[in-house]
Amino acid sequence: MTDTPKPGLEGVAQAAKAAGARGLPPVHLWNPPHCGEIDIRIRKDGVWFHEGTPIGREALVRLFSTVLRLDPDGYHLVTPVEKMKITVEDAPFIATRVDRVGDALVFQTNVGDEVEAGSDNAIRVEIDATTGEPRPYVHIRRGLEALIARPVFYELAEMAGLDGDTWGVTSNGAFFPIAPPGSAPA
Repeated sequence: MTDTPKPGLEGVAQAAKAAGARGLPPVHLWNPPHCGEIDIRIRKDGVWFHEGTPIGREALVRLFSTVLRLDPDGYHLVTPVEKMKITVEDAPFIATRVDRVGDALVFQTNVGDEVEAGSDNAIRVEIDATTGEPRPYVHIRRGLEALIARPVFYELAEMAGLDGDTWGVTSNGAFFPIAPPGSAPA
């Protein structure tokens, strides 16, 4: 068996498996040459596609998620020897669960990440200018965010309280608005 990196999707999987045995790979430290685009798309509902077909193996999606990086020119799968641009329609992950653990809000994502909201992992809510609908996010790691699923956002709303005239939640001592100032429910 050889340790020579393979190109393309197989190479990404090989590098992620090797690095995953030691925790999250240090993709922020790798500076490989850009090798073009690879036909991987993460739909806004969190489903990953390769060449137009959903990636059905959850373990493979989790593996690829560990070598995902956000650079100024977009999202890339990164290994020590290559960097390939992918398409992400919204956020690359979905926050599928939130639990209050002491003073912390602990989120879990569709790819197995767990993160405590706080000063390093902020919650933010964008409001669609046309529809007025909220699009809530939580920072996961190194600029990567998870869209907070609607049922999870409803849970946050139930945990929310007022800070002045702003409706929001607190986690690890940080306050995060979840509605515009003055729009708290009656």
